[in-house]
Amino acid sequence: MATTELKSGDTDDKIFIGKGDQQAWLTLALGNRHGLVTGATGTGKTVSLQVMAEGFARAGVPVFAADIKGDLSGIAEVGEAKDFILKRAKEMALTFQPDQFSTVFWDVFGEQGHPVRATVSEMGPLLLARLLDLNDVQEGVLNVAFRVADENGLTLLDMKDLRSLLDAIVPMTAKKDEVDPLADVRKSAGSFGNVTKATIGTIQRQLLVLENQGADKFFGEPALELKDFLKTDRDGRGMVNILVADKLMSSPRLYATFLLWLLSELFEELPEVGDLPKPKLVFFFDEAHLLFNDAPKALLDKIEQVVRLIRSKGIGVYFVTQNPIDVPDRVLAQLGNRVQHALRAFTPRDQKAVQAAAQTFRANPKLDTATVITELGKGEALVSFLEGNGTPAMVERIMVRPPTARIGPITPEERKAIMNASPVKGKYDTAIDSESAYEMLQKRVAGAAAAPTDAGGGAGGGGLLGQLGAIVGTIFGTNTGRNRLSTGQVIARSVTRSVTNKVVGGVVANIGKQVGGSLGSSIGREIVRGALGGILKR
Repeated sequence: MATTELKSGDTDDKIFIGKGDQQAWLTLALGNRHGLVTGATGTGKTVSLQVMAEGFARAGVPVFAADIKGDLSGIAEVGEAKDFILKRAKEMALTFQPDQFSTVFWDVFGEQGHPVRATVSEMGPLLLARLLDLNDVQEGVLNVAFRVADENGLTLLDMKDLRSLLDAIVPMTAKKDEVDPLADVRKSAGSFGNVTKATIGTIQRQLLVLENQGADKFFGEPALELKDFLKTDRDGRGMVNILVADKLMSSPRLYATFLLWLLSELFEELPEVGDLPKPKLVFFFDEAHLLFNDAPKALLDKIEQVVRLIRSKGIGVYFVTQNPIDVPDRVLAQLGNRVQHALRAFTPRDQKAVQAAAQTFRANPKLDTATVITELGKGEALVSFLEGNGTPAMVERIMVRPPTARIGPITPEERKAIMNASPVKGKYDTAIDSESAYEMLQKRVAGAAAAPTDAGGGAGGGGLLGQLGAIVGTIFGTNTGRNRLSTGQVIARSVTRSVTNKVVGGVVANIGKQVGGSLGSSIGREIVRGALGGILKR
């Protein structure tokens, strides 16, 4: 029987996934139609994810994947010709040839990968409220805080900015002849309704819980530039971006909110491209059920819109979870490429999951889909990929091809070597504390901003550059009616990021604080963005 090198098993327009009675191929041009990988623990979901990630990367498509257990890190190292791999390759008439893929490791906590950061303004009040598990009243007060920051030119970058702002909007009565340096801030907050000290206290306590979980490391600068996820290596292969999530999973709400924020940022920043010969980026969301657990209807509606519309940006989203019923029907309907590993039907809920999984496939008269799902062995799967004009193929039972890179985690020494050679080494590793709401409010309290000789030039602080930031925002307008960032705000945020990413140390760092905080003042207007950071056009 003729054999083919496993490394070249893919074609220019398709990824070879596995083989049964028929070969299973994932068409690159339909890779942005999203997908779902499901199955019980230990049935081979991670291997299937790695096979798909390798195929996309080999085709020049960058990949972003969350690595919950550390097993996916092996994609960065050369595969090993173990007996079970050689046996499976032989059964598929393939010759195993080891391979490895250029990989960048990311870590919200900055311990096993490059730090990933976002500003508080970029996260927005809706996602932050979900992260803090706030009720409707508390979320309303949080929205007021963001609006006050916008109207007073107070940039929200990190947790201390938000804390100081919340303290500043607490109502208080000044004593006779006593001047309240934050009177304009409190007056601005009061114009939106009653803000009570008790509600502010509750939000502050929730922020403390979040900080104790390490979320304070996520908020700040330098903020992530999404272009760093969209790179290829010198051989033209897509870079594999792995989010180290083993520790992050101890804060599941932070994990889910972070990935949802990332999707929203991708939608906001990337241009419309329609259907391309291959995706611009493929996004694997492991433990996807965490995204939907206890999510309010408004948030679920927005998630559905993001999944449905982000396809036009050239982004493919693949959810990985145990049961297909973990994903709401409205989102499930958007996932055209399916890989189903074994499910066990021991309980009524398990039986419901099996039936639900079977019903989502296009029937094959040769298979009793529901029965086969419970009989699949490790490494086996039922698959249905989109074909032709985007219609799903009939479900087929296959054996998933073995990965060409290493299966299993890498060593700490190997990870360190990869990070030392990373194309983004040094770009995000050092945090920068730009001048923002905390410093601005401190100046007001100290009376520095009120001094006529102060170079700050006004209550917002920031001197000439602060005035320039305000002028830019005024020229282009806030565009709040459409719930989107204005051109001026995008320019200001881009300038802020480019400066703060480069300015580190000594006097130059102080200049960076002025530029980052002042030009960034218009970032505060991002609070008028709607759900998911205002990414959806109205």
